[in-house]
Amino acid sequence: MSGHSHFAESIEEYLEAVYRLEREGPGVTTSGLASALGVAPASVSGMLKKLGKDGFVEHVARGEVALTRKGLEVAVRVLRRHRIAECLLTDILGMPWDEVHEEACMLEHAISDRVEAQLMKLLKDPKTCPHGQPIPPKDLSDPERLGEPLAQVSDGARVRVVSVTEELPEMLRYLGEIGIRPGVDLHIAHKAPLGGPVTIEIDGARHAISLELAGMIAVKA
Repeated sequence: MSGHSHFAESIEEYLEAVYRLEREGPGVTTSGLASALGVAPASVSGMLKKLGKDGFVEHVARGEVALTRKGLEVAVRVLRRHRIAECLLTDILGMPWDEVHEEACMLEHAISDRVEAQLMKLLKDPKTCPHGQPIPPKDLSDPERLGEPLAQVSDGARVRVVSVTEELPEMLRYLGEIGIRPGVDLHIAHKAPLGGPVTIEIDGARHAISLELAGMIAVKA
């Protein structure tokens, strides 16, 4: 798949979204894909039928779909190039981490095999994107998943940030302002009961973040 036409790019974006929901979400449903892609459920249903007919996905239990080997090859290629592009934009071009997602969405369709190989050399073979998400291996194996949601960590624990699972610009901007990035150590100072905020401490400064936001930050002991 060349990725040079708008329709081909749309197929790649669908397969990339299916991959992410399979591995990073609750499973692949029509409503989940519609939310992830920002399109109407009816549009998703139509595209899934085409992707199934063309051998990119197959239907499994409870109305969910899964990637076939053919679909997996495309999804991994596109997501690899998306996250490699994010590394290029932050590490080489110096762009803020909250601005690179949309740019990478455009670049992922244009990077060739040769350019991908050269970028990996330039970037010294990165394993994760600037947000800590794994760059899928070319052999199609599942990348190792490290960490658990900060929202599930016990009160008083000391942890290290592994990744941020959502790439919403305003959220990333806020997290950057208070010092939460992959590799940063923090202390769970207090977890309010009944779904209340989580108070974290970084370098002596305390910040209260919502339980929902804490669920989007992966950490390890």
